[in-house]
Amino acid sequence: MRVKKTIAASTAVLMGALALAACGGSDSDSGSGSDSADSAVELTFWHNSTTGDGKTYWEKTAAAFEEANPNVTIKIQSVQNEDMDGKLQTALNSGDAPDIFMARGGGKLADIVEAGQAMDLTDLISDEVREVAGGTLDAFAVDGKIYGMPTAVLPGGIWYSKDLFAQAGITETPTTMAELEDAVAKLKAAGIQPIALGAKDAWPAAHWYYFFALRACSQESINDSAAQMNFDDPCWLEAGQAYADFAKVEPFNNGFLTTTAQQGAGSSAGLLANHEAAMELMGAWNPGVIAGLTPDGKPLADLGWFPFPAIDGGEGDPTAMMGGVDGYACHADAPKECADFLNFYMAQEHQEGYAEAFVTIPASKDAQAAVTDPALQDVLTSYNEAAYVSVWLDTVLGQNVGNALNGAVVEMLAGSGDADSIVATVKAAAAKE
Repeated sequence: MRVKKTIAASTAVLMGALALAACGGSDSDSGSGSDSADSAVELTFWHNSTTGDGKTYWEKTAAAFEEANPNVTIKIQSVQNEDMDGKLQTALNSGDAPDIFMARGGGKLADIVEAGQAMDLTDLISDEVREVAGGTLDAFAVDGKIYGMPTAVLPGGIWYSKDLFAQAGITETPTTMAELEDAVAKLKAAGIQPIALGAKDAWPAAHWYYFFALRACSQESINDSAAQMNFDDPCWLEAGQAYADFAKVEPFNNGFLTTTAQQGAGSSAGLLANHEAAMELMGAWNPGVIAGLTPDGKPLADLGWFPFPAIDGGEGDPTAMMGGVDGYACHADAPKECADFLNFYMAQEHQEGYAEAFVTIPASKDAQAAVTDPALQDVLTSYNEAAYVSVWLDTVLGQNVGNALNGAVVEMLAGSGDADSIVATVKAAAAKE
């Protein structure tokens, strides 16, 4: 029952945060006091911003917390995003986990909670944070208790270069798979690589399957399949077949199977940042990643965004979105100052700083006015109009089943698997849970 309860909350979590228009609120820092003001406290903190403004943001925010709490020292370690899950799991297993670590909810967080390694924050969240975070806190709910606090809301879609679209004669963004395939053909005819894909990291390739499933499956089917770990609905096979059919038009960049997602100019994000490819399917963190990979280190001026297209005969609502809520949790054995720090970064000034540093959508409703990037504003519009928003499938399913799904998708793209093998692999992994 633990998994079912967790998934039921997670798949609907983002709907509680749909009121994203900025509203007035206090920018005072919350919860930064300590009952042990005379005792030295050290907090270890792992985050996934290894360079640029994001890394600087966390350094400044930690320093501000230390200034407000002179007895506290925060020891920061930056971990490459693609290495985070594995390194964290190793640290948890060895008993050497950080006090503060990334959390994205779903089955992954539920597994950590079940192992007794996450702090119950339910009674430690300030009233101010509860008000501005709203439904995003539900992303970190396990059996009715809260084990994390959010930093950003990250729905996904297709990011594209307006200049390259214009160069290829594409005047409208695709709304159907047929239109997307037509755009791919026009880009290839213009000598432009259509879609950047960092399949070496597996999850970016699997994101395409997630979205095909979102369009092929009804909301009820997605929720029930995730809750029961049952993938007998034909829509899961249909999603894989639709993906395989799309892959046959060869839409992805040369060498996509060995391309990374976010590391350097040759990554999928780097290809878009440097106009070496026209599109990339990714979450709402992408503008910030791309900005760090452009030649001048600034946001891509012609970056646009559109929702994942509809597919023929799909039972999913064409306005549905998929994404996640990034955030942080505290280890069960961390000092109480860990919870104080999470409350601290949720203050309006720090959430606005987060939105600006990461070029993304902050979790706090009071900080939404900081979203000025035109592409992200388009994301917000679609987000507000979405019939529902589901969490990334690998997050919902948990690390073991999610990783199996991601790997099976890559095998299909590599020619050593197919739509049937994706479903079979997921079923086999789920049977072991």
